Amino acid sequence: MHQRSAQRGGSAARYRNKRVFAVIAALATFGAVAAVAQFANAGTRGGNNAWTRSRTACTPAPAQPAPTATASPGATAGTVNGGIQNGRQVRNHLQDGANDRGSLFARNRGCTPAPGTGTASGTPSAGATDAGTEPPPAPEILGNNCDTSQLAEHDGFQNGGRCVTTEFGEVGTQDQNPTLLITSAPQTVRVGQAFTLRVSTRNLVRDRFLAAGQGGYYKESSFLTAEGLVRGHFHTACRMLSTTRGAPDPAPVPAFFVATEDGGGGANPDVISIQVTGLPQQGIAQCASWAGDGSHRIPMMQRANQIPAFDSVRIIVQ
Repeated sequence: MHQRSAQRGGSAARYRNKRVFAVIAALATFGAVAAVAQFANAGTRGGNNAWTRSRTACTPAPAQPAPTATASPGATAGTVNGGIQNGRQVRNHLQDGANDRGSLFARNRGCTPAPGTGTASGTPSAGATDAGTEPPPAPEILGNNCDTSQLAEHDGFQNGGRCVTTEFGEVGTQDQNPTLLITSAPQTVRVGQAFTLRVSTRNLVRDRFLAAGQGGYYKESSFLTAEGLVRGHFHTACRMLSTTRGAPDPAPVPAFFVATEDGGGGANPDVISIQVTGLPQQGIAQCASWAGDGSHRIPMMQRANQIPAFDSVRIIVQ
């Protein structure tokens, strides 16, 4: 009797074990099928989405300190690794991308490739280019008009959230592009004290000014004189800085602002004196001057590596 009971108990135990193994195998098979289906479904959803493809195929590189090496003197092409800053890979394009492979972000959608992939996770020597000898592809632009914009058309007044349809207009040659320099400014002034800034411009004919307050803002294309010089004017403004450790808030109206048009200017530099009426409080002021075409845009330059017609100084207000 006991022997038969033991035999029945053993058979039942073996049967239960077989059932457990069968359930485990079924679950494993179901999980594998589900994973494959999910992967296939993700591939279907993201098959035409470069963002999805690039982010899933790219493994972030570990953080690394910014290199201490700088570009070698005279380097004119390639890229220099700026290291990981603010959690992102910094990539410095020499000569604004001459003989370069283009934007790391545009190619990888914000993902930093792992070491050995031939992009910015390594530290190329100054002037080095990315792997490959074929010429870089033409850049993919987001657009060059307002046809697909969801914003209202800009109407010439100083309103944001608009799309400007005005064409850029005429750009001069590199030797005739405008430049500007603040040649004289005080180091310190008292609160409310008037002072003078002296501003020099070159290759800017100051004879064109469409009043922004009357609908002339961003409304006219840029035009050159018969000699190839930009027609426009220049601006001067001062604002109080709350800190010098970060970029300032752009929204507040500056403490001082004027636009200067006098019909002068030309290929040779001259100087205009700007009378600042006084600054309202103690602290550090940033005073700047910048050229504008007739419709207030900073004049275009032939080359990307030319410094625009802009200058700035800091003044201590006591």
